Amino acid sequence: MAIGFNVGGSLGVVVPDKGFSRSNEPRVYIAEFGDGYEQRLANGINNIKQSFDVNFANRPKDEIDDIVAFFESKKGATAFNYIFSDSNASGSEETVKVVCEKWNQTWAYDDYYNLSATFRRIYEA
Repeated sequence: MAIGFNVGGSLGVVVPDKGFSRSNEPRVYIAEFGDGYEQRLANGINNIKQSFDVNFANRPKDEIDDIVAFFESKKGATAFNYIFSDSNASGSEETVKVVCEKWNQTWAYDDYYNLSATFRRIYEA
């Protein structure tokens, strides 16, 4: 399957601009003792919080409107699949479940708009 996510309808699979970012933040229990000594323990099975910042620059208004409608239909609560190129393996793709709780739409020029969004990875069946 292609990199991106499927919004359905006539638009189908939407591919974000190149240069998206992925942030990782492990959740760790830390017990601190005297003299700087500490013990650490992973918090949960899937303890790495991941988020993806994606952009859609200089896209026609209709395309941006379709993507925004897709995000609005999910209401920040319903997950969808996001496919991205995995940097750990050459040429492979990884599919993760994400929610989009935040997006920002800006006018670029004429009938072209920019859209930026943050996807938060979730772990569910």
